[in-house]
Amino acid sequence: MASESLPLQGLSAIVTGAGRGLGRAEALELARLGASVVVNDFGQPGRDGSGGADATPAEEVAAEIRAAGGQAVAHLGDVADHEQAGALVQLAVDRYGKLDILVNNAGILRDRMIFSMSEDEWDTVIRVHLKGHFNTTHFASVHWRARSKAAGTPVYGRIVNTSSEAFLAGSAGQPNYAAAKGGIVGLTTSTALALGKYGVTSNVICPRARTRMTEDVFAGFSEPEAGELDPLAPEHVAPLVGYLASPAAGNVNGQLLVVHGGMVAVVERPKVSAKFDTSKDAFSYEELDALLTPHYADRPPNETFAAAEVLGLKHA
Repeated sequence: MASESLPLQGLSAIVTGAGRGLGRAEALELARLGASVVVNDFGQPGRDGSGGADATPAEEVAAEIRAAGGQAVAHLGDVADHEQAGALVQLAVDRYGKLDILVNNAGILRDRMIFSMSEDEWDTVIRVHLKGHFNTTHFASVHWRARSKAAGTPVYGRIVNTSSEAFLAGSAGQPNYAAAKGGIVGLTTSTALALGKYGVTSNVICPRARTRMTEDVFAGFSEPEAGELDPLAPEHVAPLVGYLASPAAGNVNGQLLVVHGGMVAVVERPKVSAKFDTSKDAFSYEELDALLTPHYADRPPNETFAAAEVLGLKHA
């Protein structure tokens, strides 16, 4: 394959949660585009994070990349553990000389309605998703900042984070997951502002794909016929991750993109839909009642962010 067709040639990448599903597809795509990959996966069999750690999923994906002629190493580690996340970033630096791309994908589910959710179910999901994203981003940003300062010039750095339509449209049985995914969007935009001067971009995707994490969500959707690509296959998501990780996406920073089944939607930041000014020095209850109650009178009580409706999407 000619080098010009390998936009990630000479670059190194970490993909977390890469032993299965979306992470696996993303790791394979980055390798196909020329990147050397650290395949991270804690390997627990339960989608709720239950079961013992297992290196097999990460090792199998790394072996698949090597068998196709690429470079890959497996890492068994919990990215929600601060020290293990640091060791993951250090492995990429030690093995490939530097880190260029970080794809945060690892996650678990502990679904429950808000009135039934336990403290542990809340804490565990926030820890894996939100803290896990923070941990790897922290150590990667330290690496890129140090390199940039030593070189006296911006360096190459790409972060692709994973949020969800559960954040965009709400998800009644996933208050912990939706909150974590919303936090990841905030982390992404903050990181984009902080690291832009060092040459690093930070973007976030809301993917929709049929994986073990979403087997309940898509249980009613028909499977594809033999030989046909599943519209919900993770392979529809991976090319966008490859693009965001590439030099071509140098001007894409702090963006939120929804992706599934051959569609990519760029989501704008929230806009003000209405504005009211007090006629006095400060609002009173009576004035707010007179202004806001009519404004919401014709809206259904369960209406959520308009973005999901505009895109024709349901949460996933």
